[in-house]
Amino acid sequence: MFRLYVLALIVSLITGCFFANPGNKLTVIRIADGDTLTLRDANGAQTKVRLGEIDAPERGQDYGQRAKEALKELCLGKEAVLETQDIDRYGRTVGWVHCNGVAANAEMVANGYAWVYDRHVRDNRLYGLQEKARSQKLGLWHQPEPEPPWEYRRNRR
Repeated sequence: MFRLYVLALIVSLITGCFFANPGNKLTVIRIADGDTLTLRDANGAQTKVRLGEIDAPERGQDYGQRAKEALKELCLGKEAVLETQDIDRYGRTVGWVHCNGVAANAEMVANGYAWVYDRHVRDNRLYGLQEKARSQKLGLWHQPEPEPPWEYRRNRR
């Protein structure tokens, strides 16, 4: 019985199907960039969240400010649900954030404000959203050869 419980717990953690702060109202209070935001719960506790599976342009990069503005419009001041996937090396919670019922991670990709982060992708449906945004030349795909953020960061080290 104990083994079954441990197995169920591991599967839940791996699939990211658990919610942080269940039953606790979360509000988006700050947008750092196109893939990072801060949530506040009803008790005032704050959690910095990196949107999982996507990577938005950096602040100094083309479309970096537009991506931040898009996430701000989508989420700032709105009620949110957090699906936690991981904690990154900077101590941020990584996961999916739903702002007023809209999956911010998917919406950012669908509107051309973020790439699917190949290294960390779990939901392959994001690739279809990215391809559609690219074919419609939405957001950063309006550029002929947009530089992915991971290459931008590597080239500036």
